Amino acid sequence: MSESFLPEFSLSGKVALVTGAGRGLGQGIALSLARAGADVAVADLAGAEETAAQVRALGRRSLALEVDVARQDSVRAMVARIVEGFGRLDVAINNAGVIGIHKVSEMTVEEWDRVLNVNARGVFLCCQAELEPMRAQRWGRIVNVASIAGKVGLPDLAHYCASKFAVVGFSNALAKEVAREGITVNALCPGIVGTGMWRGEQGLANRWRQPGESEAQSWERHQAGLLPQGEAQTAEDMGQLAVYLACAPHVTGQAIAVDGGFSL
Repeated sequence: MSESFLPEFSLSGKVALVTGAGRGLGQGIALSLARAGADVAVADLAGAEETAAQVRALGRRSLALEVDVARQDSVRAMVARIVEGFGRLDVAINNAGVIGIHKVSEMTVEEWDRVLNVNARGVFLCCQAELEPMRAQRWGRIVNVASIAGKVGLPDLAHYCASKFAVVGFSNALAKEVAREGITVNALCPGIVGTGMWRGEQGLANRWRQPGESEAQSWERHQAGLLPQGEAQTAEDMGQLAVYLACAPHVTGQAIAVDGGFSL
């Protein structure tokens, strides 16, 4: 699927960063930003080069970076490479995240820390590093990818929900800190998307199957039962909102759901 954007949503001349861009939502968002005219640095633990190649195929410059968002030195090195390579950083989509399925009574401290370190600490470290070049140019757009699980608690996902509620609250607070500096901060809350979190052997549709139900049947049941529209959202849907937020000067401090009406 390809998007077309009105002139007022052009990102021509802008430099964007997307973390967790090796696949899934991050990859889709990176390609949407490129189609809107941005040069895009893509970062992940692995696999970023494939996305970077797709960005270049769209006629935009790209830089593939390896990053561990839970490590401050890795995050700061990532931002430094972008500024060195492109001369600026205008748009940051902090998308990297992990998930696990555990009941609270059975969850280990290590599993709690694993999810919170990437999903919450990682967003904090990325924003902290990204603010430096944005403040210097007095212009920036930060979009932190949360989830509908940052608005509504879900069973067996307490630590994931805690991390995404944290992203929403952090984004709102940071938006107010930098509101007079030409920088906006928002949270994007995806609903049910057919990427790795939901599909595949380790996906929620497989883990939450009912007796005798296939993974595909579970996937269809969850779409039909949870979403008023009855169908999953796409990475392109998230990319469209990311482009809008990257262009909107007076939308800040918001947690916007793209979830087919789930959180109405």
